[in-house]
Amino acid sequence: MHDIRKLTFIGGGNMAAALIGGLTKRGVSAKHLVAADPSPEQLARLEQSFGVLTSTDNASAVRDAEVVVIAVKPQQIRAVCQGLAPVLNSRPLVISVAAGIPHAALSRWLGSDVPVVRTMPNRPALNGFGATGLYAPASVGAAHRALAESIMAAVSATVWVDHESQMDTVTALSGSGPAYFFLFMEALEAAARERGLPADVAHQLTLATAYGAARMARESRDSLATLREQVTSKGGTTAAALAVLDAAGLRAIVAHAVAAADRRSAELAAEFGGP
Repeated sequence: MHDIRKLTFIGGGNMAAALIGGLTKRGVSAKHLVAADPSPEQLARLEQSFGVLTSTDNASAVRDAEVVVIAVKPQQIRAVCQGLAPVLNSRPLVISVAAGIPHAALSRWLGSDVPVVRTMPNRPALNGFGATGLYAPASVGAAHRALAESIMAAVSATVWVDHESQMDTVTALSGSGPAYFFLFMEALEAAARERGLPADVAHQLTLATAYGAARMARESRDSLATLREQVTSKGGTTAAALAVLDAAGLRAIVAHAVAAADRRSAELAAEFGGP
């Protein structure tokens, strides 16, 4: 990836900034990166932060690009893609980070001979700790897949799905998932305050516990169930708490919540992916 000659970002917002930052940290020279955005303020921020080339004109920005990352809002992507289609003469790899836009729609708007990879990064990618699901049909070759994965890996863990419908579940899990954890952390912190802990103490312990548990799980070869069992002594405090959560149907609640997000993701894809 270090020898890439030109990688263009269409859209200069937070996700583009995160990817540019991640790529430059991995050794990609800023002189090979271009960002296009209608906002001079956004472009100035990217120029000052990373030294990348910028443009307010999408057509000139993608000229001779090997890779084009489309990082605009879902409501804007159809017009952006249709505007790019006539000027993608070099047939670059196109990576979409727009949530909910089906591959068929992207291919239809950009041209069927343009290789397109659809991705679903989440907000922690903005801090370099994201999770990204990727999908591409069989027509997108191994080299393009590897390139797309290496770009997204600059800010996140990466996983491929075999069927595009699974991207709705990726959205429900890792896309929406940070909010589920924030909600649980809010509730945990509030419960500790109600039991008499000072607010700052409850907050620090909540954050440290969540971070520690996630890191422990990531670095362990044990399953989540095994890790849970390891910190749950029979008849102890953890067992008492987990019994309440089980009695309240926590697992079923989580399953219903993820199913609802999955359904909504599919609905939004249908709305944005029309002709």
